[in-house]
Amino acid sequence: MANYPLEKFRNIGIIAHIDAGKTTTTERILFYTGKTHRLGDVDEGNTVTDWMEQERERGITIVSAAVTAEWKGHLINVIDTPGHIDFTAEVQRSLRVLDGGIVVFDAVMGVEPQSETVWRQADRYQVPRICFINKMDRIGASFERSVESIRTRLGANPIVMQLPIGAESGFQGVVDLLSMKSIIWSDDGSKPVEGEVPADLVATATEQRERMVEAIAETDDELTVKYLDGQEIGIDEMKAALRRAVIAGKANAIFCGSSLKNRGVQAVLDAVIDYLPSPLDIPAVKGIDPRTEEVVERHPNNDEPAAALVFKIVADPYVGRLAYFRVYSGKVEKGGSIYNPVKRQRERVGRLIRMYADRREEIDVVEAGDIGAVLGLKNSITGDTLCDENKQIVLEAISFPEPVISIAVEPKTAVDQDKMAEALHRLAEEDPTFRVKSDPETAQTVISGMGELHLEILVDRMMREYGVQANVGRPRVAYRETITREVKKAEMRYAKQSGGRGQYGHVVFEMVPDEPGKGVSFENKVVGGAIPKEYIPAVQKGVMEASESGIVGGYPVVDVKVTLYDGSFHEVDSNEMAFKMAASMAFKEGMRIGKAVLMEPIMKVEVTVPEEFLGDIVGQLSARRGEIQGMDMRPGGVQAIRAMMPLSEMFGYATELRSATKGRGAFTMEFDHYTQVSEKLAEELIKAN
Repeated sequence: MANYPLEKFRNIGIIAHIDAGKTTTTERILFYTGKTHRLGDVDEGNTVTDWMEQERERGITIVSAAVTAEWKGHLINVIDTPGHIDFTAEVQRSLRVLDGGIVVFDAVMGVEPQSETVWRQADRYQVPRICFINKMDRIGASFERSVESIRTRLGANPIVMQLPIGAESGFQGVVDLLSMKSIIWSDDGSKPVEGEVPADLVATATEQRERMVEAIAETDDELTVKYLDGQEIGIDEMKAALRRAVIAGKANAIFCGSSLKNRGVQAVLDAVIDYLPSPLDIPAVKGIDPRTEEVVERHPNNDEPAAALVFKIVADPYVGRLAYFRVYSGKVEKGGSIYNPVKRQRERVGRLIRMYADRREEIDVVEAGDIGAVLGLKNSITGDTLCDENKQIVLEAISFPEPVISIAVEPKTAVDQDKMAEALHRLAEEDPTFRVKSDPETAQTVISGMGELHLEILVDRMMREYGVQANVGRPRVAYRETITREVKKAEMRYAKQSGGRGQYGHVVFEMVPDEPGKGVSFENKVVGGAIPKEYIPAVQKGVMEASESGIVGGYPVVDVKVTLYDGSFHEVDSNEMAFKMAASMAFKEGMRIGKAVLMEPIMKVEVTVPEEFLGDIVGQLSARRGEIQGMDMRPGGVQAIRAMMPLSEMFGYATELRSATKGRGAFTMEFDHYTQVSEKLAEELIKAN
């Protein structure tokens, strides 16, 4: 690779709802940047970024794939992310290290449920983005409606940069509103041809250009004055102002095309360079110095101390454990060493690799602003920081949602037992939303994840990649427990006398329901030495261990704040074990006084069905304890039903929906919140358990 200055770098992700055309768009980017010499096709199963067998069989993206390409003197690191909600962790960790994004929309559907989710995730990580309205050649495609849905459903400020020429099967190209030229593409993906704006579009294009100029001028004070004075605003001025607005998150430039028909992708590549940030355009990354607890900054500069974030671990069958990382400052060199302040260990940098989906190219150094992969890291996992040992920094880790569904897996033979343990350990290292634990009562291995598809893929990988033969149980919902009222005093005195030294620990807690999503938190408010400081960690450990199994059905406890405010100790008999036992018993007592209840995960579901089946499907959802939130009319006589549904009622729903709609219905769902289970249902669940 030639050495590129930092302002010529672009780290971008392609994000969207499932089936909007992300992978096809990535394939076209690779083709036009000269990285491939044939056009990959998802339906044919020969794409570069969907390289896993499961991805090619199902035609979906499962793992995010990193690809490096060059365009007009710029180096672009592209990450193609999954669209399915079960693989949301892949999107989240990619957004954490990206500088910009291309959000792809289906021109027929506009904004879809998962589009909203990835948009919110991008907002959270403050990732500037441009929009590409894809599939303009599909029947029912509408550019105007898609732009309007971006404005209304996402609350964005879309600035239209192009107008489509023709629609559906007549879609040929676009009018570039900046230059007021037409761009026409042929089906084979060859160079686009520029020309005059078609006569029937001149009036519309002139009006749209006026709107675009006004929208861009509104983002910049100087241009606003110029615009109001009626002065001409140059193309370069508009581009510079729009770039600033996109980077600041004030606007989103909108482009359109059809990736499958090779139309519009070059213009998006130009827009990546024109409007999305380089590592120099984003604020310096902040972190904590672990030794002083002070906030420190790192700028994208090779001369600063090294700081990098590991955002993905892959167990590569050929080369071993591969860690993807983004370098924020300094550089990481092959053969050198780097420090992991989270694990407090020095790591050796083996081989450095520039990834090209599943192919790789060896390099000697990864510099500030770049993304690479490293072989040889023994202990670093997703979310860990790598830095200079003398100038330490811990960057903000990546937070992931909790799993909502579990299944039991059992090896078929004793030989499979060890192979399965190794396979599950490797898969859990790769995927932070995948959890593995042993159930002590049944001696089964229980795996948990984000949805049925998520676990199905992981089990499939375990069997194929690691050759494990296993029996798989039925999916089970990850229920939770919490308290429903405040507990002023949960007290436990643990005292045992058994010839010689005894055991003594005494704790008094206050327990209150906490905000949803807070888990179990512990605070120490003991004053006057009622409990010596050295026993407090043991008390906390007792609380945390007790919270793993509640009193209603043995499910993990969530959203409870525990405050230790009193207790006592014995000079001779007190020890850590006694306080841990006392804390564990006091927690259980507090759960009893606090009227503990069972909580179940509720999913946000959107079902799209032809209108004639609407009544039947609404009835189906209500019968499954669903709460209908509303309905939207979609093009082509299709209704989208929005509902909140208990996850336990969604097992097997895909089959029921298909048979009720003759295969024409579809649904998407994502976790929304936990809510209390009715007493009758709780009794049934506990009996069944």
